[in-house]
Amino acid sequence: MIDLRAFEKNPDDLRQKLLKRGNSFDLDEVFSLLKDRRNLISRVQAQQEARNIASQALRSASAELIEEQRHSLKNLSQELKSDEGALRELEEKIDGLCLKLPNIPRADVPFGIDESANVEKKKVLEPRVFDFAVRDHIALGELSETIDFERAAKVSGARFTFLRGEVSRLNRALANFFLDYHVERGDLEISPPFMVHEAAMVGTGQFPKLKDDTFQVANGDSPYFLIPTAEVPLTNYYANEILDESQLPLRLIAYSPCFRAEAGAAGRDTRGLIRQHQFEKVEMVRFATEDQADAELEAMVARASDLLSRLELPHRVVTLCSGDLGFFSEKTYDLEVWLPGQNCYREISSCSVYNTYQSRRANIKYRPVQDASGKKSKPLFVHTLNGSGLPLGRTLVAILENHQNKDGSVSIPKALLPYMQGIEKISVKTAAP
Repeated sequence: MIDLRAFEKNPDDLRQKLLKRGNSFDLDEVFSLLKDRRNLISRVQAQQEARNIASQALRSASAELIEEQRHSLKNLSQELKSDEGALRELEEKIDGLCLKLPNIPRADVPFGIDESANVEKKKVLEPRVFDFAVRDHIALGELSETIDFERAAKVSGARFTFLRGEVSRLNRALANFFLDYHVERGDLEISPPFMVHEAAMVGTGQFPKLKDDTFQVANGDSPYFLIPTAEVPLTNYYANEILDESQLPLRLIAYSPCFRAEAGAAGRDTRGLIRQHQFEKVEMVRFATEDQADAELEAMVARASDLLSRLELPHRVVTLCSGDLGFFSEKTYDLEVWLPGQNCYREISSCSVYNTYQSRRANIKYRPVQDASGKKSKPLFVHTLNGSGLPLGRTLVAILENHQNKDGSVSIPKALLPYMQGIEKISVKTAAP
């Protein structure tokens, strides 16, 4: 949620900043309501002061004066109660409108309307040159009989998959490899709930923007929502709490399944493992001060890149332009892995910083360290960050396609061998055509 108070004196500044996203947002109603709110707050404060003065005066007044003033004091209290109720309703309306506003892109985010304006930051590892016709992961899964889309469709419908045998083992190895990597570097591992209440989805920005992309579980008047990413429960872990500055930066890591309706992806990546209703991911979530946020963002990108390098997967790091930026993000780096079966780079990880956009929604603050005089400082909103470290499904796709052999078998990357219990290769079960 944007801090609109910072723009009350200059609404056009906010309009220009949001225009970088390529869309215009109607801010007139919001700022008109903010003006009404200021006026109503002034009136409520004046009424409270008048009531307090009258009440104080009546403490030493005669019985006759008390009786004489009782009616006017009652009217004042009723007016105050009415205006306080109106103020609450007004603030709820303002909050509702603010929830529909995206985050403000950082000044260093490149301007652009769509992904064509994204800026490549660096490439890591060169794509392998094959001396045979490459297969995509779907064909490789068929040859090894390890990926079953047809039976998953029979059981659950489209965009679901059964993983079998060696690829199922590889999937589990990836989860353990990723978690061990982050924990060894000091992250706190958390096993989160996979269903959350609506407030948690609002807290990280999924609602109301992405409500249609979410699976809901009926639960009377208080439904649950299946998490689209572990970012939701991890970020809300500290909702309505005040951390100590000494705890920051705070780095959490979690494995979870993720569930997405893919409502806005009709016709896109309908085959294979790229875009599923259910997938698994290891997620990095971080809480930081403003001064720490940039370093934490770069560190998350470095982590994701190092994991891809250890798996011997060519990839590149891309800075997203303003028009391709996620709704809640202030700045995002995408890591794109090379997929020989598609002959292109595809996004495998996004690492983003949100400023205080999420922490204002979820009410997560920290108390700064006291100054030399010992005077306590007012709590500030934390800066939140998150990034994929990494998704299992897309990493499987990249391993299968980049480490395939001429006969259709797939060699296991060296970094995963300790997790594969002697399996060095995904073998061919069905003869290649």
